[in-house]
Amino acid sequence: MSIKDIQNEIIDEFSMFEDWEERYQYMIDLGKDLPLIDDQYKTDSNIIKGCQSKVWVHAEMEDGKLIFTADSDAIITKGIIAILVRSFSNQPPKDIIHAETDFIDQIGLKEHLSPTRANGLVSMVKQLKMYAIAYQTQMK
Repeated sequence: MSIKDIQNEIIDEFSMFEDWEERYQYMIDLGKDLPLIDDQYKTDSNIIKGCQSKVWVHAEMEDGKLIFTADSDAIITKGIIAILVRSFSNQPPKDIIHAETDFIDQIGLKEHLSPTRANGLVSMVKQLKMYAIAYQTQMK
């Protein structure tokens, strides 16, 4: 599945909910299903800078595709990173680098986050793309 297809799937899922209370609950549930980062990668070097909560992300290359694992110490933040991991994991680095993230606006996520969480979201996207750039560079 392409990144765009996954993002469209996420948009469809969020559109099923009437209000933001239900969407927050759904995000929390997504966070519970997040492929968790191995404890050995819960280090300062894997913490995303710019997040109010602690968010750890690890990336590994497998068969030309990046596999992300993550965790957070906050349930909403864990849901946010789960959405991003779902969008970008198992994709070639070049696809991640060039991926649009307007689906975040389409599900209304940014407008329903506090300014610090919204900044954290931007930092998360930036970090996932930085991993993709690093791995893409190694492939050349």
